[in-house]
Amino acid sequence: MEFTHLNPDGTARMVDVSEKPPTAREAVARGRVILGEKVFPLVRERNLPKGDLFGAARIAGILAAKRTPELIPLCHPLPLSKVEIQFELNEEDQALEIEARAKTVAQTGVEMEALTAVAVAALTVYDMCKGIDKGVRITDIRLVRKSGGKSGEVILEGGLHGSQKA
Repeated sequence: MEFTHLNPDGTARMVDVSEKPPTAREAVARGRVILGEKVFPLVRERNLPKGDLFGAARIAGILAAKRTPELIPLCHPLPLSKVEIQFELNEEDQALEIEARAKTVAQTGVEMEALTAVAVAALTVYDMCKGIDKGVRITDIRLVRKSGGKSGEVILEGGLHGSQKA
């Protein structure tokens, strides 16, 4: 197997995508924050001491997607055409599900931007909740769907299902 981000001598490099045609690309990533019995009701009732959890986490995720090439060393800067963050409360697990969708027309995929958006949105949730319960946990950050480019559409799991969208 040949590593795309390494030169033959083993040094890291950014992949040259200049010969690839730009195509419409989209990626969806998800993650979960286990809130627990102390924090979950406060999030559900939108009554956290630090303020608007959903607004802060949404903006943080969008900003993070836009800054991905500054955070992940070999990522290409992409002209993002859309970044969307959605939240769903899961009563049964006392968790917050986070989904990020990123879109672009470019020569390379937008998966890292969607994953980064989820990760930073989850970190923001953690930051806003940690003062209430240090047991809040971030879990299951993963790519669930991508489309565009040579590989076409790849679906790794279905849509969000649960009780309440936020």
